[in-house]
Amino acid sequence: QVRLVESGGGLVQAGGSLRLSCAASGGTFKDRAMGWFRQAPGKDREFVATINWRGTVTSYGDSVKARFTISRDDAKNTIYLQMNSLKLDGTAVYFCAGRRVMSSGKETEDYAYWGQGAQVTVSS
Repeated sequence: QVRLVESGGGLVQAGGSLRLSCAASGGTFKDRAMGWFRQAPGKDREFVATINWRGTVTSYGDSVKARFTISRDDAKNTIYLQMNSLKLDGTAVYFCAGRRVMSSGKETEDYAYWGQGAQVTVSS
């Protein structure tokens, strides 16, 4: 069974940067597309970024384009989300997710495995 554990969340001022990590264990990591989602209080889970199995194709939600970067290190079974120029609306729980297939996906239904989430709070 694939297990995903996020780390790196915390409190940051608006305009600042933060990097989230997601360590995977169990199953085969390198053949899976991975993604990040976030959920703010009272809102639906929102697509943030996705990366295919080789790390050659990435896609981002409109609200984070040009500010966030998703990457993966298969040697460490880890994916990352570098978040720059954070805005107040970036306050949310950020979830790492894994697919069963190689191609990336933008919908929550595309993902079979989920981490427990990491809180990111952006302050003014």
